[in-house]
Amino acid sequence: MRARSGISRLAMAPAALRRRSAAGLLAIVVVAAGAGCDVAGGGPGPFQGGEATRRVEKKATNPPPGLPAAFTSGQRLRWSACPAPSAAQGGGKAPGNGWECATMKAPLDYRRPRRATIDVALIRKGATGPERERIGSLLLNFGGPGRSGVVGLPEFADDYTSLGERYDLVSFDPRGVGGTAPVRCGKDGYGGGDACKKHSGRLLPYVGTSHTARDLDLMRYLLSDEKLHYLGVSYGTSLGGVYAHLFPENVGRLVLEAPVDPTLDHLLSDLNQVKAVQLAFDRFTRHCAGAYDDCPTGSDPAQAGRHVVRLLGRLDEKPAPAGGEELDGGLAASAIANFLDLGREGWRPLADALTEVMERGTGRKLLEKTNSHGSQRRAVGAAELGVRGETSDGDGTSAYVAITCADSNVRPGFTASEAMVKRIAAASPVFGKAWSRYVYLCSDWPFDGERANPDVSAEGASPILVVANTGDPTTPYAGARRMAAELGAGVGVLLTVRDEGHGSYPHNRCATRAVDAYLLDGTLPRAGC
Repeated sequence: MRARSGISRLAMAPAALRRRSAAGLLAIVVVAAGAGCDVAGGGPGPFQGGEATRRVEKKATNPPPGLPAAFTSGQRLRWSACPAPSAAQGGGKAPGNGWECATMKAPLDYRRPRRATIDVALIRKGATGPERERIGSLLLNFGGPGRSGVVGLPEFADDYTSLGERYDLVSFDPRGVGGTAPVRCGKDGYGGGDACKKHSGRLLPYVGTSHTARDLDLMRYLLSDEKLHYLGVSYGTSLGGVYAHLFPENVGRLVLEAPVDPTLDHLLSDLNQVKAVQLAFDRFTRHCAGAYDDCPTGSDPAQAGRHVVRLLGRLDEKPAPAGGEELDGGLAASAIANFLDLGREGWRPLADALTEVMERGTGRKLLEKTNSHGSQRRAVGAAELGVRGETSDGDGTSAYVAITCADSNVRPGFTASEAMVKRIAAASPVFGKAWSRYVYLCSDWPFDGERANPDVSAEGASPILVVANTGDPTTPYAGARRMAAELGAGVGVLLTVRDEGHGSYPHNRCATRAVDAYLLDGTLPRAGC
């Protein structure tokens, strides 16, 4: 499974919003195996080996600073069988045997911890190997923002089997998401900034990434770990980087895969990302023309973009039937980008999906890709899109907007926004129109954001492994170099993977060996891997 959820602004909106905005990108992706890579540079015990056992856990000695004892020495996580996901988490079935869930109390506002509290939803699966070889807990974030880790971890657990032998695998719902103080923005779903303020105004100033990073440190302590061991993908790399900045002394083995660019605000990130996805599309069309006799984009890669742009225009005028629903041009652009996130493994299925809509006039295969569960991507206000309902993503749409706008203080005026709309639209003939719709994401947000871009400088932290594909269409590779540099000399260690798609673990053998060696043995990869 590749990076679960891209920071790129269109890949992160939940399904309900993607379907209205026609601009989502799948964040669940699979990397082709074998490509090369280079380096630059406590409560009851969990289930063990499938049987319930009790572990005597020794408290960590370094609690989060400034918190009353009620949150630290006075709190014990009480693990029990997990219920079925709530409506806010997207619904579904309970994860079954081997999974435990708990609730952690945290301050709503860490600056005033004696006031209101929130409940943070946690899930874990105990290490399956011998207790003597257990390292501790490995916390995972699969991207977003707006993705439920309580739902995501059971979905993706098979990808982490080797890590799960020596770690308890732990995930959580970040603030504003699912089971953790869910943001609600109207009776029927996301109703815009005013509706969010009306229904969740008390929460909105406290759902940003820096607040969730502080929750991570409280989790670390209550899980009895002196250091945080963490694997974050896509948006999860921003969360991991902010944690390292706030708590460098508590950094254990951190892996940041498919990293965001911490030097850019969300509008410039959109611009860079749409350029990257266009380049990925161009690589696909060259492959298609040379490898497939039935290539739907034609035998001349130079003309492929024009064919698809005309297709998207026709779909905007007359959407294609798709199993009782309809596929318009924006949804088709979303689906194409989702296939590209899959890397080379998505190229043949993308060709088949395009053939279906071009030759048979039906959009089932493309529409299925826009509905792929697990993607949280950029959203805009309901006043523009008429967004209602959150369906399989639970409260993901509202959470995505709330977290993004809590993090970002970028509120450009009309003139600057229109100029950025034009830049984004011009940057990609295939995807620019869809991407440009999101410039006004936070324009009507009722609270100021925290920063233009996250501070991830982490002087004094242990080495942090940054893993990136050169052909990533969602979090462009240049951002990985900047992430490693911003973490600091001797801290950020960049593993470059020469591959397509969004993310590397576990399908790229080189990257998987490197990540496992670091998380399991503390061994950093060498140049020339």
